[in-house]
Amino acid sequence: MSRALALTFLIATLAGAQDRVRDLASHFEGRVSIYAKNLKTGATYDLGGSNRVNTASTIKVPIIIGVYSAVHDGNAHWTDTSELTPASKVGGSGILQEMSDGSKIPLRDLVRYMILLSDNTATNLVLDHVSGNQVNAYLDKLGIKDTRSLRKILKGSNPEGVSDAGRDLANAKFGIGVATPREMVGLLERLYKGEIVDKDASAEILGIMKKQIWRDGIPRIFDAGGIDVADKPGALDHLRSDVGIVYSKSGPVAMAIWCEEIPKVDWSPDNSGYVFIAKAASALVDQLTYTESR
Repeated sequence: MSRALALTFLIATLAGAQDRVRDLASHFEGRVSIYAKNLKTGATYDLGGSNRVNTASTIKVPIIIGVYSAVHDGNAHWTDTSELTPASKVGGSGILQEMSDGSKIPLRDLVRYMILLSDNTATNLVLDHVSGNQVNAYLDKLGIKDTRSLRKILKGSNPEGVSDAGRDLANAKFGIGVATPREMVGLLERLYKGEIVDKDASAEILGIMKKQIWRDGIPRIFDAGGIDVADKPGALDHLRSDVGIVYSKSGPVAMAIWCEEIPKVDWSPDNSGYVFIAKAASALVDQLTYTESR
């Protein structure tokens, strides 16, 4: 095969891979926003990657980044504790709501509960130590302008821990956080490169994310092949999202995938959003590592 013909074949194959993701999106009942990047080659995929989206629990990635920054600067300490009380407990995902009142939990453990179990009570307690404004200030330093922590997770009808960004009426519809898939991938890339706080902090954050217990989105297919994934999913009644790095054999691929406006409320592992995210993640890795694997 001539070089020109080989190049034509490669372009056609890559176009087919792109079509695979778009084809999945075209058949999905809901709104899809995706951004992905091969962290080795720089190849990217963008399907609504600049859309402003409701983070749900994926905001916990910027929050843990903000905490590591605060600890590094001496504005918080891993040994700082929070006491569990009936007033501090919030429903939804997590285990702390079931633990004994009076338990004192260090910040180091709270951030792990927040990421590993997506614990909502832990998240609110973390934000007592490092506020949404502090998180957002560090995001500003990184040049991240659209991703923001907006408030704590609701315990009732009155929002608590509202950041300055959370008081902006333009963010009123976004709940606990707002982001773009492109910016989330930017954060993941900086973690991978060791640029968040320092190399040790970046590696530690990704190490925690690799132990994520919720495996229904990006890791769903890759777990069976023994491929490492560092991720953080999010879920609401009509939303599923996941941000993470797939450490494929052909190179690491960072991705952020959102499924919004899902018609059916389904809290099973086979929610259509989770299934879409898993298939799209596999397709993205195939596309963005094609030239590396052949």
